[in-house]
Amino acid sequence: MSDMLVLIEPQIPALRRYARGLTRDRAAADDLVQDCLERAISRWHQRRQDSSTRAWLFSILHNLAMGELRRTQDARQLAIEDAEESSLARPGEQPARLEHRDLLRGLEQLSEAHRSVLLLVGVEDLSYAETAHVLEVPIGTVMSRLSRAREKLAQLMEGGAVQEDPVQGDAVRGPVRESHLRRIK
Repeated sequence: MSDMLVLIEPQIPALRRYARGLTRDRAAADDLVQDCLERAISRWHQRRQDSSTRAWLFSILHNLAMGELRRTQDARQLAIEDAEESSLARPGEQPARLEHRDLLRGLEQLSEAHRSVLLLVGVEDLSYAETAHVLEVPIGTVMSRLSRAREKLAQLMEGGAVQEDPVQGDAVRGPVRESHLRRIK
């Protein structure tokens, strides 16, 4: 039991960030993390010993969140919560605050698939392989989604409308700096 706690406990802040990024609701995010931890503890014996505990926990959390999303059928409600939203209401004395606000607004407008891959790779520092495991997609899909998500986010932050291909969801131009994603933490 103590080995399990040693492996799980350090992951809780990252799980909470990811849950908040998916739900935009603190209470719902906390409930989601609690459900994830309960499931992880009750199914600890099912975990593959050779796999990453971090990726396994994110997989559980992601699957729970997507199950809830399917139940509610309201994908556009998912967004990024700014933990200090009141600080953004103050006059924009620093360009960084404005960039942060624009970044959060841009993330809110991304599809769940693109937002998830950006959060997992860009914020939580999961490897492409771990992200592929969490999202249950091939590594190539992770790289492709990440590239498209960065392009869409960059365009949104520049104030442009995203032109999407209705079939692929592809967007146009511009890399997003990793430093922008780090500001979400």
